[in-house]
Amino acid sequence: MSTDEHAALPDPLRSLLHELHLLAPDRLAERVAVHAGDLGFRETVIYLVDYEQLLLQPLRGEGVPERQELSVEGSVAGRCFRTVQSVRTPAPAGGERLWLPLLDGVERLGVVELLVERWSDGLEQSARAYVSLIAELLVVNDAYTDIFSRLRRRRTLSLAAEIQWELLPPMTFATDRVVISGALEPAYDIGGDSFDYAVNGPTADVLVLDAVGHGLPAALLASAAIGAYRHARRERHDLPDIAVAVNRVVAENFTGSQFATAAIVRLDLDTGRLRWVNAGHPEPLVLREGAFVRPPACRPHPPLGLQTSKPGVCEMQLHPGDRVLIYSDGIVEARSVAGEFFGEERLADFVIRAGAAGDAAPETLRRLMRHVLEHQGDQLQDDASIVVLEWLTATSQRLFP
Repeated sequence: MSTDEHAALPDPLRSLLHELHLLAPDRLAERVAVHAGDLGFRETVIYLVDYEQLLLQPLRGEGVPERQELSVEGSVAGRCFRTVQSVRTPAPAGGERLWLPLLDGVERLGVVELLVERWSDGLEQSARAYVSLIAELLVVNDAYTDIFSRLRRRRTLSLAAEIQWELLPPMTFATDRVVISGALEPAYDIGGDSFDYAVNGPTADVLVLDAVGHGLPAALLASAAIGAYRHARRERHDLPDIAVAVNRVVAENFTGSQFATAAIVRLDLDTGRLRWVNAGHPEPLVLREGAFVRPPACRPHPPLGLQTSKPGVCEMQLHPGDRVLIYSDGIVEARSVAGEFFGEERLADFVIRAGAAGDAAPETLRRLMRHVLEHQGDQLQDDASIVVLEWLTATSQRLFP
């Protein structure tokens, strides 16, 4: 931020920025509330969403009003989180309560509750700017502290899940050309499933990986595979060479019974050309204008760690607004008590219906994972992961409110 831009900020925002250099993370909620008072807000409370995206947990601090955790499904705060829109409600002691989504770009971190004496459009504009700053502060400070990750836990993460969550990129990213959003379950015990992505100029790269097995061995294999993937991707290798590099790392460092299935995907954001290497993974599903489109037939290759030659590349031309679903078999093979698979058709139908209802990709995936869990009696027998890759153009932009 330039000196001129800094000087143009309202005094409370400038004051908070001045404090940042020596501000301990455990005082963030307190100082945010103090400076919010200078903007005209009587009370300010930050809520962070838990790992399963079921509850909003209040961030406590000296002088911050006491609050209880709130349900994402059954509260006003939850509606703000789900719809990514501000919500106003009357405050019991007078004034109004303003709920604003807490966003890092389009990544949903939680919500912020603000209590005001009298509503005005100018006050909401100040609130939005302030909440944007809060989100940036949380993301930056999260690298220095365990406070925020502890708050987001409803129970203890397994060691494998701890490794996997630290490995993940932000769950959602969007520009005017692409939306990438992912989800993993079981959140507190994920083992071998993971994903990664990067957007570099006109190219979006996505990996969805399913390391064989469970627990720590699967998490370690996934970590090595994603490290190799990032290294090859950053060296600007094409997809077959990326697969070769990851295959080599898995084959040389893990036993023959350990391997990983994967979809290694690349999208040209200018043309909509989608290319991918299928390493023993379920083939992607494409949703177009409310219908399921199966990609052209393309031979899958052995999983990573078991390949003996450079794999071929599958290819498909996307249409503006297409959503590509890249997922592990834990989604479609989730089995009900009666033995019925969740299946491709149920997956496609759910995402199509969610899109028709106006749900953005991250809310679609949050609800999808709940649906998959319910189908399997709230107990997944295998890790489940999914990434939605949506190609947008000027005529198809369907981003967040």
